Amino acid sequence: MNDKNRHLTDAKFTDFPLPEALQSAISDLGYTHCTPIQAKSLPAILDNRNIIGKADTGTGKTATFLIAAIINLLSRTDKSAKALILSPTRELAIQIQKECETLIKYTDLKSVVVYGGADYEKQKQRLTENHDILIGTVGRVIDFSKQKLINLKSFQVMVLDEADRMLDMGFIKDVRYLLKRLPEPENRLNLLFSATINFQVQEFAYELMNDPELISVETKKSESKIEQIGYFVANNEKIALLIGLIKKEAPTRSIVFTNMKVTAEKVTAFLQGNGISAALLSGDVPQKRRESLVKEFGAGKFPVLVATDVAARGLHIDEVSHVFNYDLPQDPEDYVHRIGRTGRIGSSGHAINFICESYAFYQPSIEEFTETKMLTLPVTEDLIAEVAPAVPIERKKNTSRNKQGNDRNKQRQTQSRRR
Repeated sequence: MNDKNRHLTDAKFTDFPLPEALQSAISDLGYTHCTPIQAKSLPAILDNRNIIGKADTGTGKTATFLIAAIINLLSRTDKSAKALILSPTRELAIQIQKECETLIKYTDLKSVVVYGGADYEKQKQRLTENHDILIGTVGRVIDFSKQKLINLKSFQVMVLDEADRMLDMGFIKDVRYLLKRLPEPENRLNLLFSATINFQVQEFAYELMNDPELISVETKKSESKIEQIGYFVANNEKIALLIGLIKKEAPTRSIVFTNMKVTAEKVTAFLQGNGISAALLSGDVPQKRRESLVKEFGAGKFPVLVATDVAARGLHIDEVSHVFNYDLPQDPEDYVHRIGRTGRIGSSGHAINFICESYAFYQPSIEEFTETKMLTLPVTEDLIAEVAPAVPIERKKNTSRNKQGNDRNKQRQTQSRRR
């Protein structure tokens, strides 16, 4: 195998008795050999066993649980059975549905995705149409289930993707609400996949799944394709260093992560003011705009995406050569998911970390968690750029929110006149 394919195993998808329609779709995608998590999971999947799957970001976990759900549904005589795939973020739900569509194209199965922040009425309409696989964020699935638009008892397959993130985001009660209204654990297929599985997630899995099998694939440090570099830098030199490194490294496509939205806005404004085409992705960017930004970034329309952790999971974008941690994350697991945006599916990548006055004390816990020592380099004069003034970021109004606000103001005015 060539260098990019060394992460693959000797096991081929054609070695497994997968449905012909699924084999054809996998072949169309150019997949021949399985990744380690796929090779380890497929025997259990074909035996209809429950799985807790742990593997690094970018190693084929999404395809693994989608293949499992598709096989299960195609093998059932009860064609009313459905699969539910829960995601912690909108971006991840959209990515999962996109990959699902490519895998079910030769079958009679239909998928639908629901998530908060956009297309409420359109999503309601799609739920009334025939579908077999429902992909969604937890809150929106609960919302539609309470409106009787989703019959939770129809789901014979349940998938939790990035369960650790769900628990970190405080969704544990909502996830429990949904799972307790599904068929009993012993009467459904249960799958949980994530890049990091801590004790809390494992305990939660055993509580709500029926005798799950833990399948873990650890990437050896010697096999890692991500070069991790750290620069000890003063807070007031971070912008100059970032601009200098981007101009020196000339990355084909890079993501700059910050811990706060206000920092992301500042970084984006300075990059644009210094001739570097960049866009901002944060939690308050309207959903349609977020989707178009991700699409444009993936198509190469601009080389730098500045993001808060809203983008750390669920962005499956090829050829991201560099990840810049402008701020070191406070949670080591977030670090793993951030740098997982580069070096995907066997490619090489670069994670460049700014070890600054504000966040330097998170470096030891990150290194302990990843069992990897960052290569620290000095900040030399040639890396510090002359910085031009920032350019104010053009803000697009969220018209739906403005309309809702105007409607509420009109209602208040009407009520006031009546009084």
